[in-house]
Amino acid sequence: MKALFDEVSNNCSKLVTKKYSTSFSLAVKMLSPKIRTAIYNIYGFVRFADEIVDSFHQYDKKKLINKFEADYYEALEDGISLNPILNAFQQTVLQYQISDDLIQAFLKSMKADLYKTAYKTKEEYDSYIYGSADVVGLMCLKVFVNGDIQKYDELKSAAMRLGSAFQKVNFLRDLKDDLEGLQRSYFPNVDFRALNNESKDQIIKEIEEDFEVAFKEGILKLPVEAKFGVYVAYRYYKRLLKKLKQTPSSKIMETRVRISNPMKINLLARSFVKYKLNLI
Repeated sequence: MKALFDEVSNNCSKLVTKKYSTSFSLAVKMLSPKIRTAIYNIYGFVRFADEIVDSFHQYDKKKLINKFEADYYEALEDGISLNPILNAFQQTVLQYQISDDLIQAFLKSMKADLYKTAYKTKEEYDSYIYGSADVVGLMCLKVFVNGDIQKYDELKSAAMRLGSAFQKVNFLRDLKDDLEGLQRSYFPNVDFRALNNESKDQIIKEIEEDFEVAFKEGILKLPVEAKFGVYVAYRYYKRLLKKLKQTPSSKIMETRVRISNPMKINLLARSFVKYKLNLI
């Protein structure tokens, strides 16, 4: 009956993805059925860790994240966990040989959110983004290439740039919640309570450069099972960035930019046409 429990565990990760991110969930649906479950399982793991440090304010978050980490390693050793999210994730880690350094880097950045409120140097900022976003892209890439080490090495840098771009868009979009709710500021040397156009434009330029490299050097070269789904996620975030670019710097702290459901469907349809015409 372990197979039934594993199926339930996988479905839990899928449910977590659907409940926490409709955009990402829709993009995952555009992946090949062969790899969807693994990506849901990765998302379930990183989302739960992120929720611990961002949302569970009435609980001992340090205790929770440490227990989450310990339970993961116990699941990895035993091959099972009664926590369905960890049970699903440890299977994906083993199946796709996701290296432990990626998981440790991710957990390090999550734990930093327990005590660090500002990133004052580029080195600190880059290190946090690597752990919170880049390595998640690399975990997904492990699934996409399915053991092809040469392909992984070829696409590794672009996968990291895409993860960075996604995270930086999230930072810019969530400025109000991060500053007022969590007292956090990620971009170094920027006063977001008095954000000017020059600082905003520099951040957006940096994100656009990440997207350009990720698209040309990564998305276009992805295996067919992954290309369309990743491209859809890329298009969603590019649209978010466009809206942020159009939002006056004085309004960034007052507005959380979103993509409407009709626009999501429109982007999906246009992306599908490009995909079918071999334009990506």
